[in-house]
Amino acid sequence: MLIKTKSTVLEEWFSNPRKDILSGLVVAFAMIPEAIAFSGIAGVDPQVGLFGAFCLSITIALIGGRMGMITSATGSTALLMTGVVATGNAQGNGLGLSYLIAAGLLTGIFQIIWGYLRLAYQMRFVPTGVLSGFVNALALLIFQAQLPQMGLNFHYGEEIAKGQAEQVLPVGIQIPIVWLLIALGLLIIYGLPKITKVIPSQLVAILIITIISIQLPIDIPTVKDLGQLPIGLPSFELPFGSIADGKVPFNLETFGIVLPTALAISLVGLMETFLTQDIIDDITDTNSNKNTEARGQGIANIVSSLFGGMAGCALVGQSVMNAENGGRSRLSTFSSGISLLIMILLCKQWLEQIPMAALVAVMITIAISTADTNGLKNISKIPRSDTAVMIMTFSVTMLTTPHNLALGVIAGVALAGILFSRKVAKVIRVTSYKNDNNEIIYEVSGQLFFVSKIYFLQGFDTHDHPKTIKIDMSEAHIWDQSGVTALDQIIRKLSLGGSNVEVIGLNKESLDLFDRLGGQEPSHG
Repeated sequence: MLIKTKSTVLEEWFSNPRKDILSGLVVAFAMIPEAIAFSGIAGVDPQVGLFGAFCLSITIALIGGRMGMITSATGSTALLMTGVVATGNAQGNGLGLSYLIAAGLLTGIFQIIWGYLRLAYQMRFVPTGVLSGFVNALALLIFQAQLPQMGLNFHYGEEIAKGQAEQVLPVGIQIPIVWLLIALGLLIIYGLPKITKVIPSQLVAILIITIISIQLPIDIPTVKDLGQLPIGLPSFELPFGSIADGKVPFNLETFGIVLPTALAISLVGLMETFLTQDIIDDITDTNSNKNTEARGQGIANIVSSLFGGMAGCALVGQSVMNAENGGRSRLSTFSSGISLLIMILLCKQWLEQIPMAALVAVMITIAISTADTNGLKNISKIPRSDTAVMIMTFSVTMLTTPHNLALGVIAGVALAGILFSRKVAKVIRVTSYKNDNNEIIYEVSGQLFFVSKIYFLQGFDTHDHPKTIKIDMSEAHIWDQSGVTALDQIIRKLSLGGSNVEVIGLNKESLDLFDRLGGQEPSHG
């Protein structure tokens, strides 16, 4: 058990307080628009994302496994919440949020379990093609979620009443104005860093677009139209109770509704967190504990849910921003959460006036930065098997309803396993020759298991029956029951033809496995 000394605690929190506090303040500015936008994607009030961002940041600063990493509401987790929120809202007003909170609690429990089961070690086996398909699907889903706010309302009317849609979405003359403001926001976000990086360009874009919409004035949807912003500190509250009070019952039916969402969020959230953790480890040239981080994420999501916030995970962009600004200790993450809460409480009236067009511009840039653009540019150079895995992950995610990133990852990993097995199957090799004693010698090299079994069997001529046949397994290894069965099958066929079959060179592990499972006792040379 690791016991932290006083000096260790001081180093984790106060190694460079000035840089950590300032970096946390800058990151908080960048977290506000994203938390509000992700709330919109999930279909809940902005305060749900903002409370989530605050609770997640504070909690993970205390118990996380990676110092200086920023955790908040994210696009990947918000996209997975849309189905359960829609299901709840269809049953009654306010139930969507209660189902979301219940799913967040279960998500946290799952992630704590994954941490103790050391899931991080299994994540090491996720192929690059799967990760590429995952981030590309995530990028497209984030972009698609912005289309209604751009006036491209393909399915929105199916989800909410027409009158409500007219309140939160641009219509008529508003649409070209929104497009112009989005274009201006993108120009500022991508152009300002070429001049200065002192102030986050996303923050500048939001500020300028907000000033323009207030001064002209322009009648377009704003953050206020999305729902309620925080008017005080988050309060402790359970989502379970009477449906009449907007709560969900604590029973198996509720568990069945939230289980798929919670399971997906727990896995997708940890995958994105571990990716972010690797990036920050590389930037800071340090190591961190992924299983500790998994448990910390679980506890943070439980705390967030108990105080009315949405579940989340680590943010790549904000974490990199924090590291590049000098944020290295837990104080930087803690500072970002405290700064965010202070700003949303003191600047509520200003936040309500932010045009949705400004947030759309921010989210488009997030979608672009999320996508694996390098992989797409070099797709002609990437092995076809990796490309197939990427396409499988992407396609399954996009074709499932609701879009399920977890299923996409599972499908991608399954295809990668199949393609890898086909490659490995061909590494086994069987050659034969006749020696001076008129004996046929079969030399086997490679790995004998369920996939390579067929190629192993094809290497023997079971119709030729000399007096003595030797099977040299010195350069081979038997891995499973299929391998044992294949060797046993060859021995039986050759023996039935009248040959004296001798197996030589089996290593100890293969010999032990064959002796336990094989039906024919071989001779060992």
